[in-house]
Order: sequence, then structure tokens, then C-alpha cells
Amino acid sequence: MRTLHALSIATALAVTPALAGETTKPSTPSKSQPASEKPSMSLHDLSANRLDGKSSKLSDYQGKVLVIVNTASECGYTPQYAGLEKLYQEYKAKGVEVLGFPSNDFGEQEPGTSEQIARFCELRYKVTFPMFEKVKTKGDGQSPVYAFLAKKHDAPKWNFHKYVVGKDGQVRAGFPSKVTPESDELRKAIDAALAQP
Repeated sequence: MRTLHALSIATALAVTPALAGETTKPSTPSKSQPASEKPSMSLHDLSANRLDGKSSKLSDYQGKVLVIVNTASECGYTPQYAGLEKLYQEYKAKGVEVLGFPSNDFGEQEPGTSEQIARFCELRYKVTFPMFEKVKTKGDGQSPVYAFLAKKHDAPKWNFHKYVVGKDGQVRAGFPSKVTPESDELRKAIDAALAQP
């Protein structure tokens, strides 16, 4: 009787962990699944310095569609500044911002200081859209903004690469330098982003 009773207890103890394991196994994926479904990081989590050196939270642009461009003052594509300003003037009332990020990554075509870049943009192209400090768009020292932009849509291959970012801070599209600010391709992507919540 004692042996039988001891055997029953031993069996119960042996079975209990197995049952516990069975009950916890399904709950582990269900707990971790929502974590994997959480929205990924947003551009709005980042900040960047404006040309005047002041830090700017990109969360200030939440709810707006952004066109982000790596600019340069001595590039064959530099005249796109004029098109970008025109695009900004046409679309800003609809909730679109153009953000310029000067970069010296390609052909060393942006050698200027922040002051020189600001003067160039203002005098030559009458730029009124927000301009930020010079950044690295790729490789060592890549700025957090460009690390985020390039994650799903590749890093720029030259100056004046354009990204369209939705109201939620997620990248919707990327366009190489040859896609001009006037192009239907870019404007359709902006309009599509404006139509999304």
C-alpha cells in the first residue's frame, strides 16, 4: 500500500511539470507575438540639428508627409533646389514638408560650412524649406536619420536622393537623383502618402 501510494505521488510529480510545460508553451508565443507586431521605430523618434545648430525633434512633423533629400551645392543636380522649393510651395498647405540634409558623401560636392550652405540656398535658390546640418548618409558615422531611411529603401547612391515619409513617420518610397521634384512618379507617391492616415 505504501509502495503504491509512493508510486502515485512520484507519478503525479513527474506528470505535473509536463502539464505545466504544456500550458505555458502556447502562452509564450502569444506573449511574444504582439511584441513582434508592434510598429517599428519611427522617424519621429529621432532629432537632427538645423543649419543654425539648434536641435529639432522630428516628432514636430508628426501628421505631415515629408520629402527628405540629401543636398549638395556643387553637383550637377544642384538646380533641383529650385524644383524642391517649388514643390514645397505647392504642397505645404496640404501638409507636406521638404527637409534638406546637406552631405559631402558624393564627389565631395558639399564642402561648405553650415553658414555657407545657408547663404547659398537663400541667395541662389530662395530656399525656405527646413535645412539641416551636414550629415553622413552612408558608411561609418552614418546619421541616425539616414540609417533609418536606408533600412528598407537603400542608402542614397548620389546627391538629391529623395525619400517620401508618411504621416506616421514610416518611409513610403525612395527615388534616385534623376527623379526630379517635378516628376509624376514623386508626386504620385506624395499624393498617396497624403491619402493615408
